[in-house]
Amino acid sequence: MGFKNLVSIFLLFFLISCGNQEKKDVGILLQAWSGKEIQFPEDLTFTVKGADTVDFSVSGKYKILTYVDSIGCVSCKLQLGRWKALMKELGEAEGNPVKFLFFFSPEKRRDFLGTLKSEDFVYPVCLDEEDRLNKLNHFSSEMAFQTFLLDSDNRVLAVGNPIHNPKVKELYLRIIQGEQISQGKESKQIMTEVVADKSSVSLASFDWHKEQKATFTLKNTGGSPLVIQDVTTSCGCTTVSYSKEPAQPGKEITLEVVYKAEHPEHFSKTVTVYCNTASSPIRLSLSGDAK
Repeated sequence: MGFKNLVSIFLLFFLISCGNQEKKDVGILLQAWSGKEIQFPEDLTFTVKGADTVDFSVSGKYKILTYVDSIGCVSCKLQLGRWKALMKELGEAEGNPVKFLFFFSPEKRRDFLGTLKSEDFVYPVCLDEEDRLNKLNHFSSEMAFQTFLLDSDNRVLAVGNPIHNPKVKELYLRIIQGEQISQGKESKQIMTEVVADKSSVSLASFDWHKEQKATFTLKNTGGSPLVIQDVTTSCGCTTVSYSKEPAQPGKEITLEVVYKAEHPEHFSKTVTVYCNTASSPIRLSLSGDAK
Protein backbone atom coordinates (compact mmCIF):
# COMPACT_ATOMS: atom_id res chain seq x y z
CA MET A 1 0.00 0.00 0.00
CA GLY A 2 1.35 3.46 -0.93
CA PHE A 3 2.11 6.05 1.70
CA LYS A 4 -0.38 8.47 0.11
CA ASN A 5 -3.17 5.96 0.61
CA LEU A 6 -1.98 5.28 4.17
CA VAL A 7 -2.24 8.99 4.96
CA SER A 8 -5.84 9.09 3.70
CA ILE A 9 -6.73 6.05 5.82
CA PHE A 10 -5.09 7.61 8.87
CA LEU A 11 -7.12 10.78 8.36
CA LEU A 12 -10.28 8.68 8.10
CA PHE A 13 -9.53 6.83 11.33
CA PHE A 14 -8.06 9.67 13.35
CA LEU A 15 -9.64 12.95 12.27
CA ILE A 16 -13.08 12.07 11.00
CA SER A 17 -14.76 14.66 13.24
CA CYS A 18 -12.17 17.44 12.76
CA GLY A 19 -12.38 20.53 10.58
CA ASN A 20 -10.94 20.81 7.09
CA GLN A 21 -8.01 23.00 8.11
CA GLU A 22 -6.95 20.58 10.87
CA LYS A 23 -7.16 17.68 8.43
CA LYS A 24 -5.04 19.63 5.99
CA ASP A 25 -2.41 20.47 8.61
CA VAL A 26 -2.20 16.90 9.87
CA GLY A 27 -2.14 15.59 6.31
CA ILE A 28 0.92 17.72 5.60
CA LEU A 29 2.62 16.42 8.75
CA LEU A 30 1.86 12.80 7.87
CA GLN A 31 3.10 13.22 4.32
CA ALA A 32 6.37 14.58 5.70
CA TRP A 33 6.86 11.59 8.02
CA SER A 34 5.54 8.72 5.90
CA GLY A 35 8.45 6.62 4.70
CA LYS A 36 10.99 8.73 6.54
CA GLU A 37 13.86 6.82 8.15
CA ILE A 38 14.22 7.39 11.89
CA GLN A 39 17.81 8.04 12.92
CA PHE A 40 18.99 6.50 16.20
CA PRO A 41 21.93 7.85 18.24
CA GLU A 42 24.98 5.67 18.68
CA ASP A 43 25.85 4.00 21.99
CA LEU A 44 22.30 3.78 23.28
CA THR A 45 21.82 2.70 26.87
CA PHE A 46 18.67 0.91 27.99
CA THR A 47 17.77 0.30 31.61
CA VAL A 48 15.06 -1.37 33.65
CA LYS A 49 13.55 1.03 36.20
CA GLY A 50 16.63 3.19 35.75
CA ALA A 51 18.79 0.77 37.71
CA ASP A 52 20.10 -2.17 35.71
CA THR A 53 21.64 -1.57 32.29
CA VAL A 54 20.50 -4.22 29.82
CA ASP A 55 21.50 -5.33 26.33
CA PHE A 56 18.70 -4.23 24.05
CA SER A 57 18.68 -3.94 20.26
CA VAL A 58 16.49 -1.54 18.30
CA SER A 59 16.27 -3.99 15.39
CA GLY A 60 13.13 -5.94 14.56
CA LYS A 61 10.59 -6.66 11.84
CA TYR A 62 8.21 -4.08 13.29
CA LYS A 63 8.89 -1.50 15.98
CA ILE A 64 6.63 0.84 17.87
CA LEU A 65 8.75 3.83 18.81
CA THR A 66 7.43 6.33 21.33
CA TYR A 67 9.25 9.47 22.39
CA VAL A 68 8.26 11.36 25.54
CA ASP A 69 9.66 14.81 26.18
CA SER A 70 10.05 16.56 29.55
CA ILE A 71 7.20 19.03 29.11
CA GLY A 72 4.09 18.74 31.26
CA CYS A 73 2.69 16.01 33.49
CA VAL A 74 4.89 12.88 33.53
CA SER A 75 2.15 10.36 34.40
CA CYS A 76 -0.21 11.97 31.86
CA LYS A 77 2.25 11.37 29.05
CA LEU A 78 3.59 7.97 30.06
CA GLN A 79 0.30 6.08 30.61
CA LEU A 80 2.42 3.01 31.39
CA GLY A 81 -0.54 0.87 32.37
CA ARG A 82 -2.03 1.23 28.90
CA TRP A 83 1.32 0.43 27.27
CA LYS A 84 1.58 -2.74 29.35
CA ALA A 85 -1.91 -3.76 28.25
CA LEU A 86 -1.02 -3.23 24.59
CA MET A 87 2.21 -5.18 24.94
CA LYS A 88 0.31 -8.04 26.53
CA GLU A 89 -2.26 -7.98 23.74
CA LEU A 90 0.42 -8.18 21.08
CA GLY A 91 2.06 -11.03 22.98
CA GLU A 92 5.62 -9.91 22.38
CA ALA A 93 6.89 -12.30 25.05
CA GLU A 94 5.62 -15.15 22.86
CA GLY A 95 7.69 -14.14 19.85
CA ASN A 96 5.49 -11.51 18.24
CA PRO A 97 7.53 -9.61 15.59
CA VAL A 98 6.87 -6.26 17.32
CA LYS A 99 9.47 -4.54 19.47
CA PHE A 100 8.70 -1.54 21.66
CA LEU A 101 11.22 1.30 21.78
CA PHE A 102 10.67 3.69 24.66
CA PHE A 103 12.73 6.88 24.58
CA PHE A 104 12.18 9.23 27.49
CA SER A 105 13.81 12.62 27.88
CA PRO A 106 12.99 13.46 31.50
CA GLU A 107 13.70 16.86 33.00
CA LYS A 108 13.20 15.47 36.48
CA ARG A 109 14.91 12.08 36.48
CA ARG A 110 13.90 11.29 40.06
CA ASP A 111 10.19 11.82 39.42
CA PHE A 112 10.39 9.83 36.21
CA LEU A 113 12.11 6.86 37.86
CA GLY A 114 9.56 6.99 40.65
CA THR A 115 6.80 6.60 38.09
CA LEU A 116 8.54 3.61 36.49
CA LYS A 117 8.87 1.92 39.88
CA SER A 118 5.36 2.69 41.09
CA GLU A 119 3.92 1.29 37.83
CA ASP A 120 6.26 -1.74 38.08
CA PHE A 121 7.33 -1.14 34.48
CA VAL A 122 10.06 -3.71 33.85
CA TYR A 123 10.46 -3.29 30.08
CA PRO A 124 13.76 -1.71 28.94
CA VAL A 125 13.64 2.05 28.35
CA CYS A 126 16.19 4.56 27.12
CA LEU A 127 16.62 7.58 29.40
CA ASP A 128 17.70 10.02 26.74
CA GLU A 129 18.60 12.88 29.08
CA GLU A 130 20.44 14.80 26.36
CA ASP A 131 17.42 14.47 24.03
CA ARG A 132 19.64 13.02 21.29
CA LEU A 133 16.86 11.14 19.48
CA ASN A 134 14.78 14.28 19.09
CA LYS A 135 17.76 16.35 17.98
CA LEU A 136 18.43 13.85 15.20
CA ASN A 137 14.83 13.60 14.01
CA HIS A 138 13.07 16.85 15.02
CA PHE A 139 9.80 15.37 16.24
CA SER A 140 6.54 17.29 16.33
CA SER A 141 5.75 19.07 19.60
CA GLU A 142 2.31 17.43 19.53
CA MET A 143 2.24 14.33 21.74
CA ALA A 144 -0.14 12.55 19.34
CA PHE A 145 2.60 12.58 16.71
CA GLN A 146 5.56 11.42 18.79
CA THR A 147 4.84 7.71 18.31
CA PHE A 148 5.57 5.71 15.16
CA LEU A 149 5.20 2.25 13.69
CA LEU A 150 8.51 1.41 11.96
CA ASP A 151 9.57 -1.34 9.59
CA SER A 152 12.81 -3.34 9.76
CA ASP A 153 14.69 -0.47 8.08
CA ASN A 154 13.40 2.06 10.63
CA ARG A 155 11.14 3.69 8.06
CA VAL A 156 7.83 5.13 9.23
CA LEU A 157 4.80 3.03 8.29
CA ALA A 158 2.27 4.94 10.40
CA VAL A 159 2.16 7.81 12.87
CA GLY A 160 0.07 8.22 16.02
CA ASN A 161 -0.26 6.95 19.56
CA PRO A 162 -2.10 3.60 19.78
CA ILE A 163 -2.74 3.86 23.53
CA HIS A 164 -4.48 7.22 23.20
CA ASN A 165 -6.49 6.49 20.08
CA PRO A 166 -8.10 3.08 19.38
CA LYS A 167 -8.36 3.89 15.67
CA VAL A 168 -4.60 4.31 15.51
CA LYS A 169 -4.21 1.06 17.42
CA GLU A 170 -6.49 -0.66 14.91
CA LEU A 171 -4.42 0.71 12.04
CA TYR A 172 -1.16 -0.46 13.62
CA LEU A 173 -2.54 -3.95 14.24
CA ARG A 174 -3.80 -4.27 10.68
CA ILE A 175 -0.41 -3.34 9.27
CA ILE A 176 1.44 -5.68 11.64
CA GLN A 177 -0.92 -8.54 10.83
CA GLY A 178 -0.48 -7.93 7.11
CA GLU A 179 -4.09 -7.03 6.41
CA GLN A 180 -5.06 -5.02 3.36
CA ILE A 181 -5.88 -1.54 4.63
CA SER A 182 -8.98 -0.12 2.99
CA GLN A 183 -11.63 2.44 3.80
CA GLY A 184 -14.33 -0.13 3.20
CA LYS A 185 -13.84 -1.90 6.50
CA GLU A 186 -14.44 1.25 8.49
CA SER A 187 -17.64 2.07 6.61
CA LYS A 188 -19.27 -1.24 7.61
CA GLN A 189 -19.61 -0.15 11.24
CA ILE A 190 -23.26 0.15 12.35
CA MET A 191 -23.76 3.71 13.53
CA THR A 192 -26.16 5.35 15.95
CA GLU A 193 -26.56 8.75 17.60
CA VAL A 194 -25.72 9.92 21.11
CA VAL A 195 -26.37 12.90 23.38
CA ALA A 196 -24.25 13.66 26.47
CA ASP A 197 -26.00 15.16 29.50
CA LYS A 198 -23.03 17.55 29.84
CA SER A 199 -19.61 18.06 28.33
CA SER A 200 -17.78 19.37 31.40
CA VAL A 201 -17.78 19.17 35.19
CA SER A 202 -16.14 21.58 37.63
CA LEU A 203 -15.12 20.10 40.96
CA ALA A 204 -14.38 23.57 42.38
CA SER A 205 -11.92 23.56 45.32
CA PHE A 206 -11.18 20.49 47.43
CA ASP A 207 -8.55 18.85 49.61
CA TRP A 208 -6.02 17.35 47.18
CA HIS A 209 -5.64 14.28 49.41
CA LYS A 210 -9.28 13.31 48.79
CA GLU A 211 -10.42 11.38 45.73
CA GLN A 212 -13.04 13.16 43.62
CA LYS A 213 -15.80 11.70 41.46
CA ALA A 214 -18.00 12.96 38.65
CA THR A 215 -20.45 11.31 36.25
CA PHE A 216 -21.36 11.80 32.62
CA THR A 217 -24.33 10.16 30.94
CA LEU A 218 -24.51 9.22 27.27
CA LYS A 219 -28.01 8.59 25.89
CA ASN A 220 -28.52 6.54 22.75
CA THR A 221 -30.85 8.66 20.61
CA GLY A 222 -30.38 6.62 17.44
CA GLY A 223 -31.88 3.41 16.13
CA SER A 224 -29.00 0.98 16.76
CA PRO A 225 -27.18 -0.20 19.92
CA LEU A 226 -24.61 2.24 21.28
CA VAL A 227 -21.21 0.62 21.81
CA ILE A 228 -18.36 2.30 23.68
CA GLN A 229 -15.24 1.01 21.96
CA ASP A 230 -12.70 2.67 24.22
CA VAL A 231 -12.25 5.50 26.73
CA THR A 232 -8.96 7.29 27.21
CA THR A 233 -7.89 10.00 29.64
CA SER A 234 -5.31 12.73 29.36
CA CYS A 235 -3.73 11.76 32.67
CA GLY A 236 -2.98 8.65 34.69
CA CYS A 237 -4.52 10.37 37.72
CA THR A 238 -7.95 10.17 36.05
CA THR A 239 -9.76 6.84 35.66
CA VAL A 240 -13.12 5.96 34.13
CA SER A 241 -15.50 3.08 34.76
CA TYR A 242 -18.60 2.23 32.73
CA SER A 243 -20.74 -0.68 31.59
CA LYS A 244 -19.29 -2.58 28.66
CA GLU A 245 -22.78 -3.69 27.60
CA PRO A 246 -24.25 -1.92 24.54
CA ALA A 247 -27.00 0.60 25.29
CA GLN A 248 -30.14 -0.09 23.29
CA PRO A 249 -31.99 2.79 21.58
CA GLY A 250 -33.39 5.14 24.22
CA LYS A 251 -31.13 3.76 26.95
CA GLU A 252 -28.12 5.33 28.66
CA ILE A 253 -24.54 4.54 29.66
CA THR A 254 -23.09 6.30 32.71
CA LEU A 255 -19.38 7.01 32.94
CA GLU A 256 -17.98 7.45 36.45
CA VAL A 257 -14.81 9.53 36.39
CA VAL A 258 -12.45 9.43 39.36
CA TYR A 259 -9.71 12.01 39.85
CA LYS A 260 -6.91 11.51 42.39
CA ALA A 261 -4.55 14.47 42.60
CA GLU A 262 -0.83 13.76 42.78
CA HIS A 263 -0.18 17.17 44.33
CA PRO A 264 -1.97 20.52 44.81
CA GLU A 265 -2.79 22.08 41.44
CA HIS A 266 -5.38 23.70 39.24
CA PHE A 267 -6.23 21.04 36.69
CA SER A 268 -8.20 20.46 33.52
CA LYS A 269 -8.35 16.84 32.38
CA THR A 270 -9.92 15.34 29.28
CA VAL A 271 -11.86 12.11 28.89
CA THR A 272 -12.17 10.92 25.29
CA VAL A 273 -14.93 8.47 24.42
CA TYR A 274 -14.79 6.42 21.21
CA CYS A 275 -18.10 4.95 20.12
CA ASN A 276 -20.10 4.01 17.03
CA THR A 277 -21.42 7.51 16.27
CA ALA A 278 -20.58 10.14 13.67
CA SER A 279 -19.67 12.52 16.52
CA SER A 280 -17.02 10.14 17.89
CA PRO A 281 -14.71 10.77 19.58
CA ILE A 282 -16.68 12.59 22.27
CA ARG A 283 -14.50 14.77 24.48
CA LEU A 284 -15.53 15.44 28.07
CA SER A 285 -13.65 17.60 30.56
CA LEU A 286 -13.07 17.67 34.31
CA SER A 287 -11.56 20.66 36.09
CA GLY A 288 -11.02 22.05 39.56
CA ASP A 289 -8.59 23.26 42.18
CA ALA A 290 -6.85 20.64 44.29
CA LYS A 291 -5.54 22.49 47.35
